[in-house]
Amino acid sequence: MSEAPTLLAGMKVLSFCHYLQGPAASQYLADMGADVVKVEPPSGAFERGWAGADTFVGDVSAFFLSGNRNKRSLAIDLKTPEGKALALDLIAQFDVVLENYRPGVMDRLGIGYGAAQAVNPRIVYASATGFGSDGPMRDRPGQDLLVQARVGLMAATGDASVAPTPVGCAAVDQHGASLLAMGVLGAYVRALKTGRGARVEASLFNAGIDLQAEALALYYSGGRDASVLRRDRRLATWFHQAPYGVYALAEGFVALSLSSLAAVARALDSEDLAALAALDPYVERDAVAVAVAGALEGRAYDEVSRAFDRENVWHQRVQDYDDLRRDPQAIFNGAFREIPVGDGVATVAGHPLRYDGAAPSRADYALEIGQHTEEVLAEAGLSPDAIRRLAEAGAVTIPNRKACAA
Repeated sequence: MSEAPTLLAGMKVLSFCHYLQGPAASQYLADMGADVVKVEPPSGAFERGWAGADTFVGDVSAFFLSGNRNKRSLAIDLKTPEGKALALDLIAQFDVVLENYRPGVMDRLGIGYGAAQAVNPRIVYASATGFGSDGPMRDRPGQDLLVQARVGLMAATGDASVAPTPVGCAAVDQHGASLLAMGVLGAYVRALKTGRGARVEASLFNAGIDLQAEALALYYSGGRDASVLRRDRRLATWFHQAPYGVYALAEGFVALSLSSLAAVARALDSEDLAALAALDPYVERDAVAVAVAGALEGRAYDEVSRAFDRENVWHQRVQDYDDLRRDPQAIFNGAFREIPVGDGVATVAGHPLRYDGAAPSRADYALEIGQHTEEVLAEAGLSPDAIRRLAEAGAVTIPNRKACAA
């Protein structure tokens, strides 16, 4: 049995998060055993009602399922006086507040850092924004694609002068979520040791920069200019030596990593490549890429893979999502989980880490808005009558019960 569910046992997280960065961060914590309570408006968090490619299992958003595992749902109308007071009462009893609203929203709701610290000096208050809590971009919409554009990631992934290319997933959001969870854990450890709370601030903008730490260090430290980003379309990055990139075969593609051109030439038994082996593989990267592409054209993957293995040339077949779902390593790792949802089944990526050789096994979802409202409030010390009055006032939502029920 995995120990992951007990790693953060006792840690209580009140999550005011929507979209992806915040929910994914709190999901990491929930998978490790933190008690994460997702605070939602009566209409539900954004990700309940939207999914890319209109992907719903029954009436449940696959987007919601991707970032809200192992959380309880508490529905509060924070715009009501009773809702605001309730939120502060809960903050006083929790270890962590996690939120990813635009800067200033939580303050306007009356539950910003100052208000939270006043009721709980030990609170770890973590905020994730698009561009930061202050500065010239503070109020601009921060979303993964926009941040990829702003931090140069598109320009480095594709030829910036012709076709800047975004990464084909929400890479900045997911990396930002990891950094946010890391920051929360660091502050929580200090709070346990010293009793001091902390203000943790994360942003997609900084996450997008951190994602490129190696590339940016090479670019700025080397005194480069934008011309260095231009390269043969087969080359994966601007800073690696050729043949580092992706090349067409008779069917499909092969990725070549850090390997000498001489080894590639031996593997492919190519005199043309051997003749280029004395060239500087970075300075002449385009010429090398063209030559490698010519040597691989029309060949079968199994043939070149055996030859590359013989010469210790690092390589991999380029797989699509269908290939990945059948990949023996993905199956062995238990990388995906199938979640029953009504009459359907959703497939989601599981927790990425292993603890004592096993992954967390629990995968619970609050499929109803406010599914745990009564449970969470009762744990916080509210009586059934007090909970009923909050529901009647419209401050909280309880599923399958009319707000004004007697």
